[in-house]
Amino acid sequence: MADDAVRIDGNTLRLPGGVRVRFMRTLCLPETGTHELPPGLGEFPVRRVADHADTVPAEWRARGGVMLPVYLREAMWLSFAGSTEPAALQVGVGKVCAVSGRPWSSLLAQDPQNYVVLPRQPWLDGINSGKGTVRQFVAVPLGLGATVEGQVTGEEVWGGLQLQSFRLNDAELAKWREWERRRSVSTRSVKSVSAFGAAPPAPGAAMAAAPASAARARSAPAMGLGVGGSMRQEVYADERSRGAWAREPAGRVFVHLVTPPEWRRITGEAPPPSPVDRAAYTRAGLPWFEYYDDAAQDVAPTDTLGSVRPVGEWLGDDHEPWQEPAPHQVKQLGDAPGEPVEDGDW
Repeated sequence: MADDAVRIDGNTLRLPGGVRVRFMRTLCLPETGTHELPPGLGEFPVRRVADHADTVPAEWRARGGVMLPVYLREAMWLSFAGSTEPAALQVGVGKVCAVSGRPWSSLLAQDPQNYVVLPRQPWLDGINSGKGTVRQFVAVPLGLGATVEGQVTGEEVWGGLQLQSFRLNDAELAKWREWERRRSVSTRSVKSVSAFGAAPPAPGAAMAAAPASAARARSAPAMGLGVGGSMRQEVYADERSRGAWAREPAGRVFVHLVTPPEWRRITGEAPPPSPVDRAAYTRAGLPWFEYYDDAAQDVAPTDTLGSVRPVGEWLGDDHEPWQEPAPHQVKQLGDAPGEPVEDGDW
């Protein structure tokens, strides 16, 4: 029987329908110019909110889901490697669709498309804000107006990330499985993503202090996602009709973003080390990436997301030095454990 629960497997979030999502640490791009895909610098640790019910804010308990620690102005991308069957995945940033710029919806739409198609879409680094480009996901606090949510809706209420998956309907899924069985050569793979996610930094040791459950729950600084630099990346259009997908979502999850000090207080764990700076990475000769699929069509950008301004306009200029990668550093990439994650009211 298929597992209809959302679960954490290591630091991988598993949604019903074979969807796998990893949250990848990465370099924060300059807010001017258009760049290659930045490298992965390891996974963000992911924990269930329900496992820390005594120390998380009450509104987090009400929304359920999972949480992960991010530094101010730290960038991330979402890896979908390992997703096993076709799925439509909605990605929200503060309950604003990262693909269409429309308000969060429990329904799939194709005009404009409000989801990514897995496993065709190997990753998503930011909001769909330009033709063949996205603007990088960057963590910022709520209350400044810098988040995508704040700029699109005029309010900052939700923060975090929201994910919702849809399976193919029964008839379409049966046809797809039969087609897979008949294939003479198995070619569906996104193994190149493993090169995209470099070896993670050594995880921090847990605090040798009082258990987190002994700490009092309180309001935590709320974090959301704004945008940083632009990069070359396509959001692929769905080649199926809307009728190919199930009408109801298979599963959903709210992803809370936690500041490193709050992560330590809530979980009792040391947060990951601070992000690697750009110049050091480039000087070391480590790779950047370029990905293009000439058989796929890009989803057109929307005016709503195209007008979202970078976080530097709120937080000030980013003075971290930038060093362009040398041409040889840019790599061309190919044409159930644990308790269920509890959903909540959001």
